[in-house]
Amino acid sequence: MEIPLLNDIVIIFGLSIAILFICHRLRVPAIVGFLLTGILAGPYGLGLVKAVHEVEILAEVGVVLLLFTIGIEFSLGRLLQIKKSVLMGGSIQVLLTILVTFVIARQLGQPIGESIFIGFLISLSSTAIVLKLIQEKGEVDSPHGRTTLGILIFQDIIIVPMILVTPLLAGATGGLGESALVLIAKGIGIIGLVFVSAKWIVPQVLYQIARTRSQELFLLSIVVTCLAVAWITSSAGLSLALGAFLAGLIISESEYSHHALGNILPFRDVFTSFFFVSIGMLLDIGFLFRQPGTIVLIALGVLVLKSIIASFATVLLGFPLRTSILVGLALGQVGEFSFILSKTGVEHGLLAGNIYQMFLAVSVLSMAATPFIITLAPRIADIMLRLPLPKRLISGFYAVSEIKVEKKKHHLIIIGFGVNGRNVARAARVSGIPYAIIEMNPETVRSEQAQGEPIYYGDSTQESVLQHANIKDARIVVAAINAPTATRRITEIIRRLNPEVHLIVRTRYLQEVKPLYELGADEVIPEEFETSVEIFTRVLTKYLIPRDEIESLVAEVRSDGYEMFRSLSKESSSFADLKLQLPDVEISTLRVAERSPLVGKSLAEIELRKKYGVTVLAIRRDSQILSNPNVNMPFCANDMLFVLGPPDKVAEVASLTHKPE
Repeated sequence: MEIPLLNDIVIIFGLSIAILFICHRLRVPAIVGFLLTGILAGPYGLGLVKAVHEVEILAEVGVVLLLFTIGIEFSLGRLLQIKKSVLMGGSIQVLLTILVTFVIARQLGQPIGESIFIGFLISLSSTAIVLKLIQEKGEVDSPHGRTTLGILIFQDIIIVPMILVTPLLAGATGGLGESALVLIAKGIGIIGLVFVSAKWIVPQVLYQIARTRSQELFLLSIVVTCLAVAWITSSAGLSLALGAFLAGLIISESEYSHHALGNILPFRDVFTSFFFVSIGMLLDIGFLFRQPGTIVLIALGVLVLKSIIASFATVLLGFPLRTSILVGLALGQVGEFSFILSKTGVEHGLLAGNIYQMFLAVSVLSMAATPFIITLAPRIADIMLRLPLPKRLISGFYAVSEIKVEKKKHHLIIIGFGVNGRNVARAARVSGIPYAIIEMNPETVRSEQAQGEPIYYGDSTQESVLQHANIKDARIVVAAINAPTATRRITEIIRRLNPEVHLIVRTRYLQEVKPLYELGADEVIPEEFETSVEIFTRVLTKYLIPRDEIESLVAEVRSDGYEMFRSLSKESSSFADLKLQLPDVEISTLRVAERSPLVGKSLAEIELRKKYGVTVLAIRRDSQILSNPNVNMPFCANDMLFVLGPPDKVAEVASLTHKPE
């Protein structure tokens, strides 16, 4: 028996493989490849796909799974942290976009109802595309990533009132007020259900399921949770995607969130591809070729208009201009929920045939341009910041009192006050090290200032901000932010402003290590690498492998490019710090072999310092560390010597620790 949908799935995936391979060779983003697949396979292209409606259903599943995984990676706590971006930033962006679009549409002769509805369509951005791109760049936790997410969440919520208002714009007003009240009541009930489920129900249920150690049962439980909450919100008149995001938030509050995410990711990637393909299928190529100039100009106008408005909304939130530009450029496209809303408009006669096709063409073009725009956004922001703009606009309008850094030398500068930044600050405070913190989240700055932290508001990609923190007299700088592009720029500026400062940079990904070293970082700590090192260190410890053997293995692993990383033990950490102050000498560990000529002889007999200029700082014997060893104490086999001296002399001493040929 022939199954049309199966044939179409094979065609879509087969064509996608070919197009994505070409896109990869040309370094074109995968999203553009999926859109091209849809255009070619769709009814307006080669007509290869027949079950278009079924493909659209699979596309909706893809959006649901995408928002579900984003919810898992977020959390209720982090959502509350960006409530200002959701409520204030989102409302400003949506209302201003509707207003400006309405004025333009009226000037072009559109009726009032149609003009408002077009404003609705243009005001929404693509949650699926933008968040996928931000996730791939590892910038969800960055200031512009959080702000972008907040505005997108508001857009996903506001689509519900828009759908309710659409019949009113078309002249059908019956029962609208009653429907709105019922919908609000349902929304409040769903939010309450989410909090109760996240706090008490889901963690207990998942605990009982995890105890069975059944992979199939756990996976089904996660999928049912996702689809059930999405179905509940859809039944209440809210969007499926919003329900999926809330389901992810519920899972994120349990200790099983990472395991759940790993199970869902393969399904998400498969079904999300259907979404982008289905969007491409909507585009009428013939209509595009009949008016290419007009469509491209309108698409550019939409991208510029929305980017400016979203940037303005972010500026009003108090963020620096660079962050505002990144947010604006990320939100310039028309979103997938606009397609859902457009169907309601077509049903009520608010979109005529040519206007509907124009909307589709402009939307698809703006979506296709988004990956390139987000990639170029940091460069565009840097160009904009070179313009003679007001300093207050560049640094942000948020009224945060600045803390003057004491004009002392050798202080520590911490860039970013996330988990890593907080831990560094806590350690510095306990140790009595003078430090200053630079943070871009205005609310964090205000709350931490109230608690006495030496923190001030600023964008560290600006030289003036670093100079205000007295970068020229700083001893160490720790950059612990989540934006790879901004991290690279900060590294370059710091090295240029103070070539002597010791710069430690944290990054999430190994591929960022080499560029950061090339830009002048002294130490780069990739979380992926350090996590794996910590894991195998603990595994070897449980197997009772000697500590010195573990450290030797760690040193060998890190020697491929991480030779400056800190060692695991407190003793070797102090040696690493000493090495920073004595660049002309080398600190090494040498093991005394069983048949070495050093066995049984003392420091006084060997005269390492007199003959070789090498000092023995400490000896590790079994599990003991013997600091400042007595000159008359004889060496034993398997002693670990920590020595300090010129590299060539240390090499000569190393030959003595080996057994004779």
